[in-house]
Amino acid sequence: VKDKGVNSFLVFMAYKDMYQCSDSQIYEILSILRDLGAIAQVHAENGDIIQEEQKRLLDLGITGPEGHVLSHPEEVETEAVYRVLTIAKQANCPLYITKVMSKTSADVIAQARRKGMVVYGEPITASLGTDGSHYWSKNWVKAAAFVMSPPVNPDPSTPDYLNSLLSCGDLQVTGSAHCTFTTAQKAVGKDNFTLIPEGTNGIEERMSVVWEKSVATGKMDENEFVAVTSTNAAKIFNLYPRKGRIAVGSDADIVIWNTKETKIISAKSHNLTVECNIFEGMECHGAPVVVISQGKIVMEA
Repeated sequence: VKDKGVNSFLVFMAYKDMYQCSDSQIYEILSILRDLGAIAQVHAENGDIIQEEQKRLLDLGITGPEGHVLSHPEEVETEAVYRVLTIAKQANCPLYITKVMSKTSADVIAQARRKGMVVYGEPITASLGTDGSHYWSKNWVKAAAFVMSPPVNPDPSTPDYLNSLLSCGDLQVTGSAHCTFTTAQKAVGKDNFTLIPEGTNGIEERMSVVWEKSVATGKMDENEFVAVTSTNAAKIFNLYPRKGRIAVGSDADIVIWNTKETKIISAKSHNLTVECNIFEGMECHGAPVVVISQGKIVMEA
């Protein structure tokens, strides 16, 4: 933290026997981070329940991608969010909940903030732009492309709800959780959903999806769009005002945004090397036309 400027650390409540921390370990980690002046990022899911549900579903003969969402019900995310908030309150450490995927977990974060807790919620491109009904697709390749944790929520009203909470300030920042795999890599789990590598696309689409779902629908204005895609993150991670604003002395990292441009997201035209895009066919208003990094133009549409 002091030497390298690293001021956030990711804690896992899931992935049993791999990354999962116990409650007492989380308490200890949060106490140390508090003293260092760092923030804890948390992947919030109940890993114990997930493991038991995975075994049960495989025993029932459910091996496809739908087994992933069935073994990660919304409640295991919500319970973990509530539990880590409880631990953070005792440890007096600020929290950043990564990958807010469900209405109920978003509500828990919003309620905690109203009670004065320092907690930030990060919905991602996938939870703001699509839903988890695709886990039951007859096309295995398509269904497997959606496998990530926590899973994209099967409730089709979730994206609109999360965009509303993002727009009113109950959720503060947007991420992408971008972690893509080719169809061949995903196919490792073709006979066992627990072996499907977890991760979806979202980095290229993030800003266009937020504009389409929140700004174009009238939920938020342009200034709030800049806040949830850039400025708030810069402030939370202690990079503001060097990042997150356009001013003399700040880094010349600028995106010039065309609000009139429309584009249809497709695997045929995206800049990824994977064969599937989970937002396939979505029309988005708003796209970047120029990207400037350190004062140099790095992308021109």
